[in-house]
Amino acid sequence: MASLPAGAAGEHKEPEQSRTTLNGYISDEETGETLLGANVLVTDTDRGATTNHAGYYIINNVPPGSYTLRFSYLGYNDKFVEIELEEGESKRLDVSLTPMTFTMDELVVESTRGRDESRNIGTASVSTELIKNVPAVLQADVFRAVQLLPGVKAASDFSSGLYIRGGGPDQTLIMLDRTTVYNPSHFFGFFSTFNPDAIKDVQLYKGAYPAMYGGRLGSVLEVYNKDGNRRRTAGTLSLGMLSSRAMIEGPYPGGSYMLAVRRSTLEPVLAALRGNVDNVPDAFYFYDINARINYDRWTDNRLSISAYTGTDDVQFPFGDDDMFNLFYGNRTLSIDWTHLLSERTFTNVTLTGAEYFNDPDFDFGGTKFERRNRIYDLSLKTDIEWLPSQDFEMLAGFWGGRKVFQLEDYFDGSQTQDEEIVTNYASVYLQNIWRPHTRWEINAGLRANYFESGGYLKLDPRLSVEYHLDSDNRLQAAYGRYHQFLTLLTNEAISAFDLWLITDEGVPPAYGDQFVLGWKNTRLDDYNLEVELYYRTMRDLFEFDPFIQDAAGLEYADLFRFGEGYATGFEVFLEKTRGRLFGFIGYTWGVTRRKFSGYNEDRFYPPKYDRTHDVNIVGNYRISDRWTASATFNYATGQAYTEPLGRTAMQSNPFDGSVIDAIVVGRVNASRLPAYHRLDVSFTRAGSFFGIAGAEWQFQIINLYSRRNVWFYSYDFDENPVERNDVRMLPVIPAVGYTIDF
Repeated sequence: MASLPAGAAGEHKEPEQSRTTLNGYISDEETGETLLGANVLVTDTDRGATTNHAGYYIINNVPPGSYTLRFSYLGYNDKFVEIELEEGESKRLDVSLTPMTFTMDELVVESTRGRDESRNIGTASVSTELIKNVPAVLQADVFRAVQLLPGVKAASDFSSGLYIRGGGPDQTLIMLDRTTVYNPSHFFGFFSTFNPDAIKDVQLYKGAYPAMYGGRLGSVLEVYNKDGNRRRTAGTLSLGMLSSRAMIEGPYPGGSYMLAVRRSTLEPVLAALRGNVDNVPDAFYFYDINARINYDRWTDNRLSISAYTGTDDVQFPFGDDDMFNLFYGNRTLSIDWTHLLSERTFTNVTLTGAEYFNDPDFDFGGTKFERRNRIYDLSLKTDIEWLPSQDFEMLAGFWGGRKVFQLEDYFDGSQTQDEEIVTNYASVYLQNIWRPHTRWEINAGLRANYFESGGYLKLDPRLSVEYHLDSDNRLQAAYGRYHQFLTLLTNEAISAFDLWLITDEGVPPAYGDQFVLGWKNTRLDDYNLEVELYYRTMRDLFEFDPFIQDAAGLEYADLFRFGEGYATGFEVFLEKTRGRLFGFIGYTWGVTRRKFSGYNEDRFYPPKYDRTHDVNIVGNYRISDRWTASATFNYATGQAYTEPLGRTAMQSNPFDGSVIDAIVVGRVNASRLPAYHRLDVSFTRAGSFFGIAGAEWQFQIINLYSRRNVWFYSYDFDENPVERNDVRMLPVIPAVGYTIDF
């Protein structure tokens, strides 16, 4: 949890024993949901705090006396509470905030000045309102909203994969209710598995994240399910062109529950097209289910159980006698217990289970290729937060478990690959936050990682420093080392073909260092400005060697090649938070490079997702009490690709004079596709469903001016000169959605 700085060095301080402690939970008045990242400030002092992932706050060492407390959270009305604190008193104060009611003359979005005071370097919070309101292709989506932030790139219109600060999708640790999710995508990767109706909060650590997290080279995305409405039974029903959603939540004696279901509804359209249009799937569906139940009758204890399951099943013909079948998904379960050991000590214990499965089958004219890729992950996590004073905070924790990795390949009925690795793993961390002065905050930590498969023990130091120039300007710097024991072979066109691989003897974990500098300004009430520069290294990157012709009989370690990389960039984020017109502009200048021994003449080259310039503009305008307009504009440098230069005749056998045609290509990824840009607009009308429930219409136009961005080029080498054809992405797409809230 984050707290505001304590008194300045040299100030007179009351004796420690005479001071008091404030603590409690901050929640939503209407639903009872705890609020993550809410602020509490003791007015006319420098004392304050921010709630942690459980909605809990602690303020230590407040001198006895009468105070006014100010509680605030983005999108909620501030609440002021008068209190009287006696010497040595420990006061429990749980507070509920009321969601802001929007009218033409009120703030559309509350100023985030207070919230920015607690935002760490490289972090961002994505609101559920942003996820639901910004125009999205057929489906509101968590990952599509995250891709609008500076430093986060999308591979294409058809991929929801997160490419953050030069890293691939596998370099981001993705967790749902503190449980790892390995491939959170639906519909060939078109959108993520996270149902926006079920989500309470999304937290992104873009880089240089603290010691309490580990296991990935780049970043962390934490997604939290709703607790469930603790006041009344409520729900939503949404009808869409691609899928439909339903969610119900409510109280029960002792706690609350939430159940959300989403399923594809595209099947009738596919059935109508089948027989009239080529290459329509023979079978297609996906679904996901989110569930959570909470028990919180105790004052100092809370228990919750969360579960998720999701599956995609597609049978797709791509030729006269060719067919592929995709069957993949995730299942997760977490049991979470939070306990207040004392007014200054917060503990959390989580038991997690995760399963990832991916079973693609291909049939090429009667010849079959089958793959079975599995990860089973059972773990126990414990965390403790201790605040002995307002100037010092300590966090410590353990995360250990057992992971099972399986990979099987079959060709024409014969098994060609059979790998199973069973390994235990563990990590411990210690993190200290020290505030020696009102202007300084130092966060230092160390994480130790052990991976039994290969016997690897790695240490990751972390350090971040923040200096307050004044009340409106902050300078930040951070450094961290990170290790990763997994890697993902990903198809940037269709993420359903993704293949996870694991560290083992002879296959060391990848590691890298990150350096970040930042400046944040909140001088104007209506605007927030953030600037960050980053540089990161990536070493011992491991992936299957593409030049191995036959993997049968080879040792696991012999299947890999190893490389290195780096990424550097500059990000600017300008946010307008007040008025009828609000939104943000994000700009990224970034460069990322890779190098593998014996490949591309041992020179660095840009991966496909390298984009030098990336601009995202998001605007929302409240037309009236019922109508709201939203628009997003994206511009990005064209992606890198390797250009074929032509064909040449080469003698394949000097004894018989036989000749083959060889394709001559340019330097690896030295060419660029045309620049990408797209404008999406959305209009939302709030109303009622026959006077018995709230309702909302959403009308969208995706790619308003029908910019046919190039996805990739296909080449016909039978032509002379070689013929190049553009394979383009989305045309203009109108969409309509209808949601009922009851």
